[in-house]
Amino acid sequence: MEPGNDTQISEFLLLGLSEKPELQPLIFGLFLSMYLITVCGNLLLILAVSSDSHLHTPMYFFLANLSFVDICFISNTVPKMLWNIQTQSKDITYDGSITQIYFFLLFSGWDAFLLSVMAYDRFVAICHPLHYKVIMNPQLCGLLVLVSWIMSALNSLLQTLMVLRLTFCREVEISHFFCEINQVVRLACSDTFLNDMMMYFATVVLAAAPLAGISYSYSKIVSSICGISTAQGKYKAFSTCASHLSIVFLFYCTGLGVYLSSAATQSSHASAMASVMYTVVTPMLNPFIYSLRNRDIRRALKKVLGVPVM
Repeated sequence: MEPGNDTQISEFLLLGLSEKPELQPLIFGLFLSMYLITVCGNLLLILAVSSDSHLHTPMYFFLANLSFVDICFISNTVPKMLWNIQTQSKDITYDGSITQIYFFLLFSGWDAFLLSVMAYDRFVAICHPLHYKVIMNPQLCGLLVLVSWIMSALNSLLQTLMVLRLTFCREVEISHFFCEINQVVRLACSDTFLNDMMMYFATVVLAAAPLAGISYSYSKIVSSICGISTAQGKYKAFSTCASHLSIVFLFYCTGLGVYLSSAATQSSHASAMASVMYTVVTPMLNPFIYSLRNRDIRRALKKVLGVPVM
């Protein structure tokens, strides 16, 4: 790239996870399988929750929304990657990259907010069980999901508009399988100070703040569980939180791992490999985590699939 050339480009080149031709069929098959498992698993979870009246509770309402977001999250990146491998092409149009950035920020932020809302739901259920139905009424549940979406949408819109003001050099190559905003901003020829500040601010609002809320909720939950006299009561209370804690751990640890590894090694390839965990693997595992640990979900899934319920 020529440093002095700041002509606005028409496309980016996505280098993917590997440029070795012999690995492309393996990557294609692996990601196609994970994509289909993710979409089918989360769709089944949504159908199970919507079809079983016993699951029409705040916890499962938030879970169904999380499954919907996970389907959208993975559908924003993986299909384009599969298409590029199949057509042996690496390009993505400038408009396509901006669209991908917008929806990536939208669904990742929405995911984080939903996880914090689900933690609040567990906090109310365990710490204030007698007032649970009054506090977590349908109006509040709908409002929490709506506010989560609005905040995510505003953040993604603002950051996307700030990317639009940047200019890029010709033949811009992204060592990633999708247009992650960090990677795109790094390649700009113009000044990126405002973009960097906005990304740091968004990280605090969309990652640190929900995580702080989750940590506070579970600190109260743990203290309430410790106050339960019977071991059976403690196990029952903790079992309602175990699945959510597993998903929180997967989402935040893998997400933070991406940025810590990229900051430590400055390697785009290492960041791309780590991104697979929270953009592909975590959405794929969510329905399995909830169905394996939840008897009500398993029973509802059997009804959806036509399997006799014992």
